[in-house]
Amino acid sequence: MFFIHCSSLSSSGVMAAIMHRFVALLLLLVPCSGDVPRFEHPIKPDGSLSLLVVGDWGRKGEFNQSLVATEMGRIGEELDIDFVISTGDNFYTNGLTGVDDKNFEESFTDIYTAKSLQKQWYSVLGNHDYRGDALAQLSPVLRSIDSRWICLRSFILNAEFVEFFLIDTSPFVKTYWTDPAGHHYDWRGVAPREVYTSSLLKDLDAALRESTAAWKIVVGHHTLRSVSEHRDTVDLLNPLLPILMANGVDLYVNGHDHCLEHISSNDSPIQYLTSGGGSKAWRGVLFPTSDKLQFFHDGQGFMSLEIRRTAIDIKFYGVLGQVLHKWSVSKELHPAA
Repeated sequence: MFFIHCSSLSSSGVMAAIMHRFVALLLLLVPCSGDVPRFEHPIKPDGSLSLLVVGDWGRKGEFNQSLVATEMGRIGEELDIDFVISTGDNFYTNGLTGVDDKNFEESFTDIYTAKSLQKQWYSVLGNHDYRGDALAQLSPVLRSIDSRWICLRSFILNAEFVEFFLIDTSPFVKTYWTDPAGHHYDWRGVAPREVYTSSLLKDLDAALRESTAAWKIVVGHHTLRSVSEHRDTVDLLNPLLPILMANGVDLYVNGHDHCLEHISSNDSPIQYLTSGGGSKAWRGVLFPTSDKLQFFHDGQGFMSLEIRRTAIDIKFYGVLGQVLHKWSVSKELHPAA
């Protein structure tokens, strides 16, 4: 893993300045175990952290993307958010064609214009992103266009008492490799699948075990538990869930299904949270689950997390910014002897 301070990534300007800063960052990397980059983000002076989570959004403002963005801006101001997390499928329908694809600006820069949203956006790739030039979304060139944009395959975001483990889930889905249904997937830097996924799981397990954070939150594009169109992602669930359970993960946050969901595990404290309502939604399906369905909204919207050392408050918002569901969890922390 590597430590990178996110404040160093927030500059804007011409390409030369961005590339100079990017090279400087590489020279300042502090190595540690594994291969997953790590970012540090400060908490507020009052000891809190707040953020928004949105997924499956990049449609040039269509399918209510602009409406959702407007309400994100309003709620973001109310909560004084520190950053935004994107759960993937950032650009439809087939990702970006390259670093010069105007879809980046038309679906991101020109849509999320509110002052409160001019914070870092920490993003993972979704399956639709892999259908285009996946490397383009990972490129520092995009940060020269919009300095908010940070997208890596997998990385860790540390904020003192909470750690977010953002992981690349698309390579786990075997049908994307064996039966892509006419789609092309950009597996550069990923193939062979088994080696890549095995290494990712090993690094994640090690990072979770080493973490001393009060809260551990794992973020991926694909569902683990879902009652909507895609249901449980079995190819991901089987290898990943035992690692999450063994390491005391509190939340698994995802997109992929174009809805909002909260499912509680029957056999662990894990909460499964789907925030995939950034644009096109209304699938019209509802499947049963063996776990406890706390909330389901078959429509557009987004989610907020307000985190303190001993508590997390979760809220889901609809397309008009109305609170559809809220839930809180707390834990008593015992100081080390």
